Amino acid sequence: MQHHVYFWLKDENKNEADRNSFEKGMEQLLKIENIASGIWGKSADTPERPVTDKSFDYALSLTFDSVEEHNIYQNHAEHHVFVDAYKNFWASAKVMDVG
Repeated sequence: MQHHVYFWLKDENKNEADRNSFEKGMEQLLKIENIASGIWGKSADTPERPVTDKSFDYALSLTFDSVEEHNIYQNHAEHHVFVDAYKNFWASAKVMDVG
């Protein structure tokens, strides 16, 4: 299954130091052992199209071997560390899970 999260940072957290910290936090998430694969990134510099939303600051995309593995991730201590450390950085976050 796929777990996609899109983050819109607060204006006050768009500085270089906060962005570097947020990026390191996402790197730590990717080390959680039950993630089959994962990447994070910023909006790609692709051509503008009516269906493309480039308004987000960061995206995280994780793949799990099963819904059960995803659920383990959601309760993993390192996931909670990330959320607790950075929840005040984002103005909005959207999660889209694909089974």
